Amino acid sequence: MSNYLELSQVSIEFPTPNGPFKALDKVSLKISEGEFVSLIGHSGCGKSTVLNIIAGLHQATEGGVILKGKEVNEPGPDRAVVFQNHSLLPWLSAYQNVELAVNQVFKGKKNKQESKEWIEHNLRLVHMQHAKDKRPDEISGGMKQRVGIARALAMEPEVLLMDEPFGALDALTRAHLQDSLMEIHSDLNNTVIMITHDVDEAVLLSDRIVMMTNGPAASIGEILNVNLAHPRNRLELADNADYNHYRAEVLRFLHQRQRNPKAA
Repeated sequence: MSNYLELSQVSIEFPTPNGPFKALDKVSLKISEGEFVSLIGHSGCGKSTVLNIIAGLHQATEGGVILKGKEVNEPGPDRAVVFQNHSLLPWLSAYQNVELAVNQVFKGKKNKQESKEWIEHNLRLVHMQHAKDKRPDEISGGMKQRVGIARALAMEPEVLLMDEPFGALDALTRAHLQDSLMEIHSDLNNTVIMITHDVDEAVLLSDRIVMMTNGPAASIGEILNVNLAHPRNRLELADNADYNHYRAEVLRFLHQRQRNPKAA
């Protein structure tokens, strides 16, 4: 399906004491099933607002979002969100945190044994089956984020939305989770939309990189197709001319916007 997910002329205004603030202006984007798309841009360019509109957490003032032919106007399990903060319930184990989502989405559809197998399957996907009985305060930040990803995947969403999921992690942990995400995407062929500030992360993971203009009234400035074969190996790509070209293109865009914030 070529237009699996479509944003059509999406604009949004927020009320302020000084009058309406226009965060996004006529954002249009078509995303194919199984595609991995990254949103990148300077702080305040509306990346998270775009994600929140797709998630159904914000309502567009103008335009709208269509997923598989149906308008998105509220949150739903077909769109799972992974935030920078893992948002795990601290009194529950890793297993129980995933179980909470499974029980919510598959209530009456999976029996107890089927639910158990599904929870364990998703913990295995993120290499966390060994820590399934540990609470969040007993595991590292990277492990918490793995559980958060497992919880999102366990909802079997049509679209996985990720808002800087590795932004708070150290470089080594971040690299490990990027590799895990590439592995999961290859296995599941799921549709992923990820916000990032990290240029290397965007080029390494994405099929396309959507570069946002500065706010207010932010829109899409450029879209870069990343034509690098899968699976991708970060060490092999370090000296790859195409990889470095894509990286330079994103950096060029960001630096232009930094020097000239009003650039179209």
